[in-house]
Amino acid sequence: MTDHYTTLQIEHAAQVATIWMNRPEVFNAFDETLIHELSAACAALDADASVRVVVLAGRGRHFSAGADLNWMKRASAGSHDDNLKDARRFAAMLQRLSTLSKPTIARVQGLALGGGTGLAAACDIALATEDAAFATSEVKFGIIPSVISPYVLRAIGPRHALRYFQSAERISAQRAQAIGLVSEVHPASQIDAAIAELAQALTSGGPQAQIAAKDLIASVSGRPMDASLIEETAQRIARQRATAEAKGGISAFLEKRQPAWLL
Repeated sequence: MTDHYTTLQIEHAAQVATIWMNRPEVFNAFDETLIHELSAACAALDADASVRVVVLAGRGRHFSAGADLNWMKRASAGSHDDNLKDARRFAAMLQRLSTLSKPTIARVQGLALGGGTGLAAACDIALATEDAAFATSEVKFGIIPSVISPYVLRAIGPRHALRYFQSAERISAQRAQAIGLVSEVHPASQIDAAIAELAQALTSGGPQAQIAAKDLIASVSGRPMDASLIEETAQRIARQRATAEAKGGISAFLEKRQPAWLL
């Protein structure tokens, strides 16, 4: 299924939607159009109740080589206001991807450079092929990985970021897994089967509980373990247990039947 996009293809299989970045001739580097269309695709899939899991992938040999340098050159040549508007559109797209109400999986093969690393980090989970390579390569061009930094830092932490934001070294798939950027590494022939298995596990959970779980992580992460946090966690589980989804899920488990979201 292609929909109406010029830089993307959207495929649906059961409850899983795959967004394919479709600029293989430039290694899926993103420009104004891809940024706009990826943001629109995320919004459309977020609103589609038939979609439970979203996979982000890239056609061709590489996931994404990051920002299209011709786009970056156009942006840098514009006024400060135009440059800022471009940066804000990119930032808004990454935030939309990161805050999708459904589980998201990055399917990474080949290169994921600069903003490509940011796209992988903005997804909830990243699976990579053995030949995948990442880099926050911006300093090589005299710029910084500013817009992608919240997502990359969330994945690898400030200590690793201090190295890679400054060195722009290539990060192998195995190293990316070791520092938290990637969850799993698979041979290229097995990556799609691994994603299908993970997607099946993700669809077994209650959709509203998954939304609440993502919000829980965003709220709890980095906070001191003080009385206010402990009280908030108690409040959250009390609210969740009172939902229709939770009541139905607990009853289904006790009665040894499938919950409503799997019927």
